[in-house]
Amino acid sequence: MIHQLSSDTQPLPVSVAFSGPDNTGKTKQIGILARRMGSAATSAGPLDRYDRRWAVIKANGMARWWFETGPAEEVADVLAHSYLERSRHPYSAPVRFLDRGIPMLEASLAATLAVRENLDAWRAADRARSLLAPYESDLRAAERDERALLLLHCEDAEEGTRRSLSHEAAVTDIYAAYQRHLHTQINRLVADGRFATLIRIGDRPTITIQDEVRQLLAPLHPAIPSRAMAGVHIIALGGMSESGKSTAGEYLRTHHRHARLKIGYLIEDAADRAGIADPYRVPPVVQAELIVDGLDRYCDAHHFLDCVSVESLHDFDSAVELARMLGPQLTVTYLDTSAAVRAQRGTAGAQDVADRDRVKSVRGADKIASIAREVISNDGPRLALERRLDHLVLARQWPEHQPSTMPVNALGLPVHLESYLSTLLDRLTGPQPMIDLLAVTGSGARGKYQHGWSDLDVFVVADAESLDGMRRVLADLEAELGGVKLGLTVLTRAECRAGVVTSRLLHILALIGSGGLVPLWCDRGLALPAPDAATDVDVSLRDGIQAAVEIRRQLLKGAPDLRDLYKVTALLAKIQLRFSGIECPSDSEALQTLEADWPDTSMVAAARTERSAAEELAQVVLRSWLATLPGEAG
Repeated sequence: MIHQLSSDTQPLPVSVAFSGPDNTGKTKQIGILARRMGSAATSAGPLDRYDRRWAVIKANGMARWWFETGPAEEVADVLAHSYLERSRHPYSAPVRFLDRGIPMLEASLAATLAVRENLDAWRAADRARSLLAPYESDLRAAERDERALLLLHCEDAEEGTRRSLSHEAAVTDIYAAYQRHLHTQINRLVADGRFATLIRIGDRPTITIQDEVRQLLAPLHPAIPSRAMAGVHIIALGGMSESGKSTAGEYLRTHHRHARLKIGYLIEDAADRAGIADPYRVPPVVQAELIVDGLDRYCDAHHFLDCVSVESLHDFDSAVELARMLGPQLTVTYLDTSAAVRAQRGTAGAQDVADRDRVKSVRGADKIASIAREVISNDGPRLALERRLDHLVLARQWPEHQPSTMPVNALGLPVHLESYLSTLLDRLTGPQPMIDLLAVTGSGARGKYQHGWSDLDVFVVADAESLDGMRRVLADLEAELGGVKLGLTVLTRAECRAGVVTSRLLHILALIGSGGLVPLWCDRGLALPAPDAATDVDVSLRDGIQAAVEIRRQLLKGAPDLRDLYKVTALLAKIQLRFSGIECPSDSEALQTLEADWPDTSMVAAARTERSAAEELAQVVLRSWLATLPGEAG
């Protein structure tokens, strides 16, 4: 039970026991959390610290004593005494972490007896309880003082055993049997309610488990942080000297809102807090933990962050550990640049680049390419690098969507345009399709097509190699349009995935991704990025700026084109509404919605044919736009 404390009451110290079979990450989870909490937490350390007999046992071979030579009564006594002494040991930190709680004493002893005495699970449990009976009251009291947290690979004993053993370099038959019995005994204790909290590890990375641990433990004491890098994605840049890591990091900062961090800062800051004098001489796993600790602290202090770039990965072994700890939250990205190009880029000369390369090679920096999720060739222009980075970021931010399709006759277009589109699709999507997707956009897609007023707007995804064939088909079918203007836009898949699109086309991709716009045809298995609504709104500002400029250009003409003026006025209205969370695909509906209190709603209809109404409408919408700017409201 968690008690609410008044603001002037100090929270009571708390002991949290991490339990579980071998190789479930108990020690690592304790280490990460304890390091993060600093002086607010302490770890009780290993059990062998709490009984002098362990030194002799270890000197003579602990496994042999445990499973063969040590009398069962002695094994039970050493274990019980160690657990109880640990529970009584004073600690001054607000939070203490224990590696294995009191229930693990019974589970491990029962598993040991099952192996030694060839007992089934229930008889082994009874035998363990009888050996622990002299300590029962003290053990129960100690268990009540612990907050029990159990880590399990899974609840299936056989699969859990397999996963535990898979982390061992060598496994004896006795140890394998012990692990099987240990899993069985732990599951028995779970059924008995001895563990208040269970975390299933599965295949999840370390930091994901840590985040769940913190969410569960944070209510116990205010010193325990509530999350661990939740929702934060990290791009870690690797590469040899002058490969473009700094250029990539700066582009991610300025164009994709990544916080740009240096790996040296993260390591050294975390090491300083942990009292580690030389963090570059610690084992790779510790160095990776320091990087994660530095990232965790930085992201906690900047809670609004959801993306970070780190430059640069310099040590292969620590990079491997970092990838293991962060899992999908980390994208290791290696910039693969030839030695000749890098030598040219070095401002201090080719020899300086070669000298720095030798240092990096000793650390295995060149091998990071073998574990990178993304390898980017950077011998070409900066534009190519930036487009690859765009694709890298957007592939995570914009989930891909496989569009559904609809028949041409569902659009409600005039008969001759239905016939045109049907023939066009037949010609473009034969046995060897020229295109990947075709969709009607604009008023034709919304059942709002008006003959003599509307264009036939068509969006196509196709490779550049298809343009010649498409041009011939369009020329052959031009007469079937009956004078209707065809507005055809073609993009490649690569442009869509890298987000190299105008704001209007991004809006089309967003509509297709949300199902608001259904194509007439798409290639089997085609998946397009679905831009999120917030990005769609943000980038539409560019169209609003251009529309406001175009309205004034039209108004300054002696005789404005009424259709163009109406269209651009409606566009500016739609964009203003979009920033209020209102999507109005229809021109007339957008204009009426923007100015719902107009005394004369007929002006919207009249603006299509009457110059004075069109100009007045444009002026009203323009003034609404300008009123959002400082100094324009009056």
